[in-house]
Amino acid sequence: MNSAVCTLFEGNYHYGLAALANSLHRAGFRGQLYAGYRGELPDWALSAVASPLHSWPLARSLQIDTGLTIVFLPLETDYHLTNYKADFMLALFDGPVRDADALFYVDPDICVICPWTYVLDWVSCGVALCEDVNSPLPEHHPRRVGWREYYAKRGVALKFRAPEYVNGGFVGVRGADRAFLTCWKQAMDLMAEEIGSLRLALSANSAYRSTGFADCFDRTDQDGLNVAIESSQIRVSVIGKEAMGLKAGSALIPHALGHVKPWRINYVRWSLSGFPPRLADKAFWSSVAHPISPYSAVTRRLKQVELAVASAIGRFFSRA
Repeated sequence: MNSAVCTLFEGNYHYGLAALANSLHRAGFRGQLYAGYRGELPDWALSAVASPLHSWPLARSLQIDTGLTIVFLPLETDYHLTNYKADFMLALFDGPVRDADALFYVDPDICVICPWTYVLDWVSCGVALCEDVNSPLPEHHPRRVGWREYYAKRGVALKFRAPEYVNGGFVGVRGADRAFLTCWKQAMDLMAEEIGSLRLALSANSAYRSTGFADCFDRTDQDGLNVAIESSQIRVSVIGKEAMGLKAGSALIPHALGHVKPWRINYVRWSLSGFPPRLADKAFWSSVAHPISPYSAVTRRLKQVELAVASAIGRFFSRA
């Protein structure tokens, strides 16, 4: 299957991009990783060469190893990047990846630790999605009722399909299921009226506050994604919380949820506060050496020692 991967980043999330790219390479992915970004490129990417593409005349490419290239695409949107995912994937399907069998969006705080062949098998089952930590939401949960009433007033009927509430950090779509992305974009565009603007989303540096019936729009991109499941009726393939390392089980793509990311954590201090290192933290620090090395060897070694100490503390002292 001919596949491509995309992500969105700005600021210090370039560390996550490096780890994601390295993990994809280790998993066996070969092809293009399209990285939409705002701001400046990180130092480790300054050797990227100009590679103009349709709609992105200032695109630059960096071959990080045999068969894997990061294509940097500067963005002009004023959307909060978390709200731009459906638009970005559609733009890629309309341009650089029009011939791809499947396109995957992966947040830059995720590492892929399963074989890429598994991911390709997964998307062949339907739109590939992961259950979120806040799942499930039964049919008459206030959040679902809020979506149903809001979108019905705007001509979009939602039909309950399953109680799982999926995470917006990973979405795999076959070209044949491109219409799913159109439904996701429609859900986001209609949501803008309620939340004020797609420039807004809940984040560490945002003044955004939950809104809608029973605060049904407090995770904007995820809420729109879950609405798309019910408005499109396209087959989806949802794997449980274990996929993102959110509960015990076979982790596939550990996801560092929350505002505190692996590249910003003092793990010993964190563990003394009752928070031992997560699987996502360990996956990140094991994915920043090759082919991309955003840290020195000394920094990586010290961080591994810090993780080991923090994990030991966590065995005796952690929050319930």
